[in-house]
Amino acid sequence: MTWLVTKYLITAGLVVGISEIAKRSERLGGLVAALPLVTLLTLIWLYVERQPAERIANHAWYTFWYVLPTLPLFLAFPWMLARWGFWGALGGAAVLTVLCFVLTAWAVRPFGIVLLD
Repeated sequence: MTWLVTKYLITAGLVVGISEIAKRSERLGGLVAALPLVTLLTLIWLYVERQPAERIANHAWYTFWYVLPTLPLFLAFPWMLARWGFWGALGGAAVLTVLCFVLTAWAVRPFGIVLLD
């Protein structure tokens, strides 16, 4: 139980820390947020918890494919924010991300990469 609480505190602290950095500097906050810190922590947690190397490798592999369809969100959100306000932009960006995810899953399936069953 102590280990689980420790994982939560470290991971939550990371998110809070990034938001605090972003309040002081948009560029530095964006840079730190763009770093794959949560993924690296997840890989560390899996390793420390003695998960098989194949599972750890698969996590990294699928993370790559799941990150790609999120990238348009970062270009579309500022444009949507100026026109639709925060909540509208957030909703629009979420819909765009889902659409991009479905399109990505469809596009990579012929190459043997199955993202959606």
